[in-house]
Amino acid sequence: MQGSANLNVMLKAARKAGRGLIKDFGEVENLQVSMKGAGDFVSRADLAAEKTIKAELTGARPNYGWLAEEGGGEPGKDPTRRWIVDPLDGTTNFLHGLPHFAVSIALEHKGEVVSGVIYDPVKDEAFFAEKGAGAWINDKRLRVSGRTKMIEAIFATGLPFGGRADLPETLHDLARLLPACAGVRRWGSAALDMAYVAAGRYDGFWERGLNPWDLAAGVIIAREAGALVEPLTKGGDILGDGEIIAANEAIFDKFASVIRDRA
Repeated sequence: MQGSANLNVMLKAARKAGRGLIKDFGEVENLQVSMKGAGDFVSRADLAAEKTIKAELTGARPNYGWLAEEGGGEPGKDPTRRWIVDPLDGTTNFLHGLPHFAVSIALEHKGEVVSGVIYDPVKDEAFFAEKGAGAWINDKRLRVSGRTKMIEAIFATGLPFGGRADLPETLHDLARLLPACAGVRRWGSAALDMAYVAAGRYDGFWERGLNPWDLAAGVIIAREAGALVEPLTKGGDILGDGEIIAANEAIFDKFASVIRDRA
């Protein structure tokens, strides 16, 4: 696919940051790690990846705003455009030597995400999309799965850790969903979960307690691949509330009825 100039900048930044992450991943036991909160680590590699991405993106588009996991937010001279970045989604996996993590970069225009890149440097898989142009993995088009039966479907989510308050809700979800499907996976990267829905590897995904940088790129990639993507609470705001549910169109309603039923 021949992407826009902005998308090409995003892909270049993601791949460059990914190369640095791979180098540090090979020395994971020697990383300098500090605690940012229960179950929420920040590493030297994480900060270095964000620095690389910021240099690439702001170098190419100095007037755009910025929102990232480690560096926070900065307004741009152009108030209509903003980068939303997670330099290392799956930090806990990374620090435990588990090869499942990604760089996530999104571009927001007038409050709407219009471009997204999720790059898995371990597998060298770049998932990307632009509004109206479809979703892609490297040079191949992405499409959601064609499964129509819940009992044949696999779903992904995140499990609360470190005493998070949403544990009871998630346990309730699992108690209702597990008997009705082929399985639930928890791989530790919301960005890749969304990318895998787009690729048809998962049939659906839901999670609470996320941040804008966890979700922004995945939302547009999944939608452009044909997924239905909604706030977990009807009428809510995905990025603002940090809650999401996504699935292929054939099973979305059945899946959503299970997750949204709080009885």
